[in-house]
Amino acid sequence: MVLIAVFIALVFFFSLVARRLELTVITAPIVFTTVGLLIFAMPPWLSELEVNRKAFLLIAEVGLVMTLFTEAAEIDLHMLKGNRRLVMRLLTTGMLLTIFLGAVGALVVLGGLSQWEAGILAAILAPTDAGLGQVIVNSPRVPRNIRQVLSVEAGLNDGLAVPFLMVFIALALHTEERAGAVLLRFLAEQLGYGALIGLGIGLIGGGLLGFAERRKWMAERLQQLGLVALPLLCVMASEAVHASMFIAAFLAGLVVQVGFHNAGKRSTEFTENWGQLLNFFVFFLFGLFVAQVWTHFTLALILYAVLSLTLIRMIPVALALAGTGLSPATLLFVGWFGPRGLASIVLGLVYLEGQANLPGESTIRLAVMATVLLSIFAHGLIALPGIDFYATRIATLDNSAPEWQEIEEKATG
Repeated sequence: MVLIAVFIALVFFFSLVARRLELTVITAPIVFTTVGLLIFAMPPWLSELEVNRKAFLLIAEVGLVMTLFTEAAEIDLHMLKGNRRLVMRLLTTGMLLTIFLGAVGALVVLGGLSQWEAGILAAILAPTDAGLGQVIVNSPRVPRNIRQVLSVEAGLNDGLAVPFLMVFIALALHTEERAGAVLLRFLAEQLGYGALIGLGIGLIGGGLLGFAERRKWMAERLQQLGLVALPLLCVMASEAVHASMFIAAFLAGLVVQVGFHNAGKRSTEFTENWGQLLNFFVFFLFGLFVAQVWTHFTLALILYAVLSLTLIRMIPVALALAGTGLSPATLLFVGWFGPRGLASIVLGLVYLEGQANLPGESTIRLAVMATVLLSIFAHGLIALPGIDFYATRIATLDNSAPEWQEIEEKATG
């Protein structure tokens, strides 16, 4: 109860100064993670951690689902259509290269991991965080299409990382099934079922909400409750068939706009706020868990965390976006602002909850914690200066530059 009381008090005081903090480099994840770190250093009666891993996983999953649904509901579908090729490049070539380089980097820098354990770590750290990137995707100084692409990438790449994570776990355990069979099964379950659930709930739920709104059947304040029920339905339906709740929630948020045009506004008013509360709690608990193990962070782990946030992300992005006509400043900006946060925490917990008990489990756990912790502070502190730098660089581009238009892939042949 002490931890809950501290968290509630922190939420109250943070709400008092949140608007002022938006003008600084101090982000909400920095605040809640830092307090979590500091509380563990206080007297024992304040550092009792009674939240078990399953409860933590559930809170983290619901928080991420809410964030993904909200981000998707705010995406302009017409603009997404113009940017689809760029998004596909990041989600295919970019993500595959990120996992490959992440695994190679883990083998070289960390040592002691098998190739499949290195793959597990790379898959956990491959997805970017829609929540940590909110400063970027909400900034009017960043071209709208670039913000949309970063938001969509963050919304889909966590679900896409799940099959790779599961296959690497299966291979690390020397499963008798062939890797291809494992991959196909998880693609069908995680992505296929997840997509069907998301599209079904989003289209049907959005259609019903829109119909009720047009007929004046709904009280305006309850539109928010009706909307927030949809991502929660995605969670329950996905759990029943072992599908990806993250893919389901994001796609549901994307297509709910088809039938319910006020989805973006309503999701911002309710879903985002309560989703943010859950996210804050996850970062608060993350700080507590990190405080227990930070003394085990070695130079190798810190080096890998730095590489994960820089070269392992930036090189794949640059290669994936080659031929699009984007400026070097945009490639650098998109490459750097791929923060690791809630998605990696959730995937890490999914791995630990499977109780694979691999020899390298401790290294994987510490590497994930070190990388996410570094990302929370590095991406938070550099967000506003990074936006300033980027806005200055692209201000010199003429109106025909891809940054100012719907991005279309240029012929490379």
